[in-house]
Amino acid sequence: MAVLAPPSSDIDLWEDASLADPYPLYQQLRDLGPVVHLSAQDAFAIPRYDPLREALADWHSFTSARGVMMNDHVNSAFTGIVLHTDPPEHDVMRKVLAAPLRPDQLRLITPRVRAEADAVVDRLVHRGRFDAATDLAQHLPLTIVSTLVGLGDFGKERMLEWAAATFDAQGPVDRARTRAAFPKLDEMVAYATQEVTAEKVDPAGWVAALYAAADRGALRPGQPEAMVMDYTGPALDTTIFATSSAIWLFAQHPDQWDLVREDPRLIPHAINEVVRLESPIQRFSRVATRDVEVGGHLVPEGARVLMLFASGNRDERHYPDPERFDVRRRPSDHLAFGHGVHACVGMNLARLEIRLLLEALAAKVERFELLGVERAVNSTLRGIAHLDVAVS
Repeated sequence: MAVLAPPSSDIDLWEDASLADPYPLYQQLRDLGPVVHLSAQDAFAIPRYDPLREALADWHSFTSARGVMMNDHVNSAFTGIVLHTDPPEHDVMRKVLAAPLRPDQLRLITPRVRAEADAVVDRLVHRGRFDAATDLAQHLPLTIVSTLVGLGDFGKERMLEWAAATFDAQGPVDRARTRAAFPKLDEMVAYATQEVTAEKVDPAGWVAALYAAADRGALRPGQPEAMVMDYTGPALDTTIFATSSAIWLFAQHPDQWDLVREDPRLIPHAINEVVRLESPIQRFSRVATRDVEVGGHLVPEGARVLMLFASGNRDERHYPDPERFDVRRRPSDHLAFGHGVHACVGMNLARLEIRLLLEALAAKVERFELLGVERAVNSTLRGIAHLDVAVS
């Protein structure tokens, strides 16, 4: 069978209207084919689950080493982070980065995180009304996690702003939203590479372990400074958005919250269902290292290829009734954390934080009443900026 040119679409995923409601556009792309040429960016997109999972596993054909963002400025700024490497270098860096995130290490910090989750839930439930996106979802990443990373208070007040800008800056360079984020991105890079020195960080923190790895030869000089960014932005917004999306979904589907309260063992499955349905990171990209066939269509060597995690997670070819929120679905094969060698290194920490918050809420809250929602609009992320709820 002849390899065909992919269908083409003029859909622009970075228009504000598209960022606000991308799911109808993802459906159109899935309907067109397994891979689609996006004429607005002269790039390709893989919107369906099966070819997407296969592409994510094939780092030889779809490299991350040329950057996973949609413009050269950010790809250059992030040179040296784990996300922008391939094996074997990637494996060496990831082993060091992931050391404090292994299940055995996370078990050691679980009592501490649980105590903090219980305390914040107690305070907010006592109030009766709160912003689940700021008062609840931001608490653990900005307290426990920032402390574990070991950065101290210096720069802490800018972390959320920098993290949002990091993802906003990943869009096409011709977009005002992308360019407006560049100065904040450059601030964060300067902070991570110049201010977060071995002398300033907590010697017991995760960043200090990066410098220690360089001292013993496990990392090259200069790599710890770049890898600081692997611990900062990705550890904040993604977990925060997943947490607030969970509350938003449970507020709209009280029957699903009843199921979780009746059987808290469903919480890990509920978390997978939340990030499947509302993937915090909507997409990253790769570069084709050769002419690649995707579902009978040709992606040419050198092409920028969008990996549409959020579209694959709603592919009706893989998930029956994919728009339905069902905590009993058990979609552990979702792509919200990526797949293959580049799967999110911090996903177990994110799951731990969200699980402990939901367990604490399940013990104290029967209902979430949705009072107001303000969506965050970002080039790469999907989430909620403000979520006003009352609890009973």
